[in-house]
Amino acid sequence: MAFTAKDVQALREKTGCGMMDCKKALVECDGNMDAAADYLREKGLASQAKKAGRIAAEGTVCAYTTGNIGVVVELNSETDFVANGDGFKKLAADIAAIIAEQNPADMDALLACEKDGKTVEGMVQELFLAVRENIKVRRFARYEGKVVSYVHAGGKIGVLVNFDTELTADNADFITMGKNVAMQIAAMNPAYLDEASVPADVLEKEKEILIAQMKEDPKMANKPEAVLGKIVEGKIGKYYKENCLVEQAFVMDGDVTVGKYVENTAKALGAEIKIASFVRYEKGEGIEKRVDDFAAEVAGMVK
Repeated sequence: MAFTAKDVQALREKTGCGMMDCKKALVECDGNMDAAADYLREKGLASQAKKAGRIAAEGTVCAYTTGNIGVVVELNSETDFVANGDGFKKLAADIAAIIAEQNPADMDALLACEKDGKTVEGMVQELFLAVRENIKVRRFARYEGKVVSYVHAGGKIGVLVNFDTELTADNADFITMGKNVAMQIAAMNPAYLDEASVPADVLEKEKEILIAQMKEDPKMANKPEAVLGKIVEGKIGKYYKENCLVEQAFVMDGDVTVGKYVENTAKALGAEIKIASFVRYEKGEGIEKRVDDFAAEVAGMVK
C-alpha cells in the first residue's frame, strides 16, 4: 500500500513521533496507519514522544577537545539518577566527539549525524528505551583554534575558551593559564568578554535603571542631571568590572584583572595571547524545574 507525505504527517500528529520514525513505520507496515502506530508503540517510540514534554533539567555538561577543536554540549535527563549512569555519560561523550568530527550547523543537523550506522537521534532513542526518561540534547558549541576546556563538579558547569596566540596548544604554561581563565568563567559567570562586547541596548537599559534608582533616593533625587550622569558613568565602570571577563578581578590573585593576568602570562612566554571567545553552560540553567508540593497533592486527593 502506497503512502504520501500527508500520511507521514498524520501519523506524526497521531503519535508525536519524529518524521523519519513515522516514515520508517509506514514503510515497514506497507502504508497501514493503524499498524504503523502499533509498530511505533512496540518500538517504544510513541511512549518516548509522550514523555518528551516532561521536564528534563538534570543531566550533564560535557567538554571535549581534540587537536585544535573544542566542544561543549549539554545533555539533559529528568533525574540525576539517570544522569549519573554510565550509559548517559557515554552518550554525552559520544555526542561531543561527533560534534568535533562532523561539525553540524545546528541541532537538527546534529541529530541527523551518523556514527557506526546510528544517528544521534537514534542513540538518544536507544537510551530512552533503556531508562524510560525524557533525554534531550539541549545545546552545543564548537570552537576551532587554541581551545582550553574545563568541567566543574562532574558536569554541573562546562566552559570552553578560545585563544588567539601563536603558542602551541600543548604548551604546559599556556594550558595552565587557559584552565585558570576557564575556572574564572565557571566561578564568576561573566556575561561578556570585554566592554566592546556589551550591546548598546543593554548598556542603555542599565543606565536607565541606575538613574531611576538614584531618583528614588532622597539624597540623590535633587542633584543636577550632569552630576547624576557622572555618577552613572562611575557605576557603569563597576558594571564592566562585574560582567566583563577581562575586567573582572582574577579570583586567584585579586590584585590583577583577568586581562592583566593573561597579558602577564603572554610576556613571560614571549608571545601574544588574547581571549577570542568563550562559552559557559550550566546544567539546567533557564529550565523551570518541577516542584512537587506533596502536602497540597494529598489535600487535593481527600477533598
